[in-house]
Amino acid sequence: MIPAMPASVPTLRQASYTALRFGRLVVMGAVTALILVAGVWGSWGTAQYVMLTKGRERGTVEVSRCGGGTCFGPYTPVSAGSQPRGRVVIEDTVAVSQGRAYPVVVKPDGEQVVRSGPAGVLYAWVPLGGALLLASVVVAGGLRRTRAAWVLAGAGWALLTAAFVTL
Repeated sequence: MIPAMPASVPTLRQASYTALRFGRLVVMGAVTALILVAGVWGSWGTAQYVMLTKGRERGTVEVSRCGGGTCFGPYTPVSAGSQPRGRVVIEDTVAVSQGRAYPVVVKPDGEQVVRSGPAGVLYAWVPLGGALLLASVVVAGGLRRTRAAWVLAGAGWALLTAAFVTL
């Protein structure tokens, strides 16, 4: 450095380091936001029926047969204005077993149902729990924000654990 130059003038190396650091923060922030938006988007497809039940048909389904990734059974209405159905379709998951009855909400098409109640709400938000766990890795590694990463990981772990316990 030339003695006559002020010490506050950044060198090319410092400027490029700052630009790369800023670029990394922008890109990793965008990746984190994309992961979280995808988790909410994946969850909302089912969660909207389970959480916003006003005006929707609610009832129970007794699973009589499963096969091909879906289970079938008769629908018994609980809400006013709902009609009984001889057969409705519910997704075959680890939480659904043959011979048991589950509280459900009917999707607008009239044949598909989704599980309702606390178990249904938590199960609907499982994709968001996975997205929180994935985003925590990006936040810790890409953004170097370990506290925020631990918060995201803890929230994802809590959501997935609560869903597992209730199902």
